Amino acid sequence: MTPLSTIVRLMLLCASLSGLWLQGFSTSSLAQTPPATQPDPSASTDHDEASPSIALKGSVWRAKPGIVFLRTPVGLLTLSSTSTLKDMRASQSVLFWIHGSSMVVEIRKRADDSLVHRYLAGPVVKGSGDTKELIRWTPDGDTSFHYGTHESKLSALHDGDPVTVEVDDAGTIIGMHDLQFDLQIGQVPPSGSDAHVLLSGTVSKLKSNFIFFKTPVGVINVNAKIGIKNAKVGQTMTLHVHHHSVVADLTPANGTAPIRRFITGPLEFSTPDHTGVKFWTPAGEHTFPTDRGKSALAGVKEGSPITVELNGEGTVVDFHHFN
Repeated sequence: MTPLSTIVRLMLLCASLSGLWLQGFSTSSLAQTPPATQPDPSASTDHDEASPSIALKGSVWRAKPGIVFLRTPVGLLTLSSTSTLKDMRASQSVLFWIHGSSMVVEIRKRADDSLVHRYLAGPVVKGSGDTKELIRWTPDGDTSFHYGTHESKLSALHDGDPVTVEVDDAGTIIGMHDLQFDLQIGQVPPSGSDAHVLLSGTVSKLKSNFIFFKTPVGVINVNAKIGIKNAKVGQTMTLHVHHHSVVADLTPANGTAPIRRFITGPLEFSTPDHTGVKFWTPAGEHTFPTDRGKSALAGVKEGSPITVELNGEGTVVDFHHFN
């Protein structure tokens, strides 16, 4: 799928989410709309309940009508559309959510956090009776949005049909659009980041330092230099980004348990004599002995990123300098 153009690739990827072509939504799962007073994106949702799930905040790097390139804590996020994204500015920030089969994109002014655009994508779920409402997942839970002036088009859709809408602060649908995204995971988030990513899929291709990661939201380009060693085509991979930590599990094709886990995070010794190192894991904070990593850890300052490699039993295999 990689040689295809970005838009075509995104459309193909989206099909894996729902088995349908998303109207104006090609590459990701659909998500939810954030509250009017916007908290940090990773703080507003219990992401452990949904896979896939993503929560990122991006700043505008480059933009032209219909396409915007955003810098996020994990790498480059690209949004594109033929019907909107015509007025993106460097003074705006973008909040991006994926939650199961739903997506939310919020564009806000950085100066006062006021809403500029809010897009919600996902399968159609209509309100009960003749309420003329569309139900969308949001970080605050399922929310109803009135059809507004788009009643004829929305009424013609069936439950489960994919649709992307724009809504206002009053809870009314004010537009129907196409919207695509492409995400590259190329770095470990810096300290203080609120990034969240939880994706599972297969390694579909390897090229130089890049892993082409086929997931329910599409093929994500992952730089192996974030701490992933010796991935092989056909392996299952689960990638979990939490604030400034990255955990990658590799499982053989048709396997049931990981054979390798790579945990990357800031170096934090657990004892004054440096006999243990603390890392974040999806099960909570964990301390690993350093007896097999003395040479790799020698001279490394606390706070610098480091990777610990574990085998299938959770035993330390080695420590690696972060490249």
